[in-house]
Amino acid sequence: MSSTSSPWWRSDVHADRRPFLLARNRITKAFRAWFEAQGFEEVEAAALQVSPGNEAHLHAFGTEALTISGEASPLYLHTSPEFACKKLLAAGEEKIFSLGRVWRNRERGPLHHPEFTMLEWYRAGAPYQTLMDDCATLLALAAETAGTQRFDFRGISCDPFAEPERLSVAGAFDRHAGVDLLASVAADGSTDREQLAHGARAAGIRVADDDGWADIFSRIIVEKVEPRLGEGRATVLCEYPISEAALARPKDADPRVAERFELYACGVELANAFGELTDPSEQRRRFMIEMDEKARIYGERYPIDEDFLAALEHMPEASGSALGFDRLVLLASGARRIEDVVWTPVAG
Repeated sequence: MSSTSSPWWRSDVHADRRPFLLARNRITKAFRAWFEAQGFEEVEAAALQVSPGNEAHLHAFGTEALTISGEASPLYLHTSPEFACKKLLAAGEEKIFSLGRVWRNRERGPLHHPEFTMLEWYRAGAPYQTLMDDCATLLALAAETAGTQRFDFRGISCDPFAEPERLSVAGAFDRHAGVDLLASVAADGSTDREQLAHGARAAGIRVADDDGWADIFSRIIVEKVEPRLGEGRATVLCEYPISEAALARPKDADPRVAERFELYACGVELANAFGELTDPSEQRRRFMIEMDEKARIYGERYPIDEDFLAALEHMPEASGSALGFDRLVLLASGARRIEDVVWTPVAG
């Protein structure tokens, strides 16, 4: 919390936050009961991992483990339980969920907190469309449990009980920015920076000389697309370009795009889901591309979890989703910032 605001532990501040926190507890119990009724096993992933994830713009908290003799080896607080959960799928689990803390650095604001709760679940043998149905069910369950009929945030209203719209990323670019996204993506997944830059400029978006294709893609998403998603009803934004889905498998009908979707309500991103990639060689190749990009932009790279790649060889076909639990509680409870739905916010 900012140094100029009242401490969260002051009784008057806590009294204002307490209804949101009690709603959080009710939603937590309801979600656990739903997953149990669906035959899922709850799992706990170790927070300390050899790699926090290999996405270019993901920032982790680093630490080190000391042996009895004092020798140090680097470890990271996980940014997601994904690698651990996929190892459990390789071990033979079929339907699992994790509801626990994760950590991401360089993130703080009304919708971001450095330590937050992620709900992650996996279904072996299920198509990723099944997770779209799961997300719709969980939205409605959160609203019902919190006792609300609508989500309202920053002037946008959304009916959590309505069937979410399913909209491709290419469709969203065309609708909200007038940009032909897939004209800049080749059949092999490679991208044409100049083609996308031309479309972005025509849409009134600034493009810097050193912006790559991914930078331009992100700017169009943030400026033109995201603010319009989840209006009236939730949006399932699906079929991301393959270069924007490092952990997802290609879509059979169009290998330019991946089996990836994100769930939005009131312009807020709530969930990110994949039809999971299980090819370790392809996964390694994608990780290397991401880490090269991270090194170019931030001057650092994270190690690759070799144990994770080894487990992929034994992992069944599966689909998985990660949902920002605090954000969903925020929308369902009517809170205005993420710290209002966190029992003990991180100092800062």
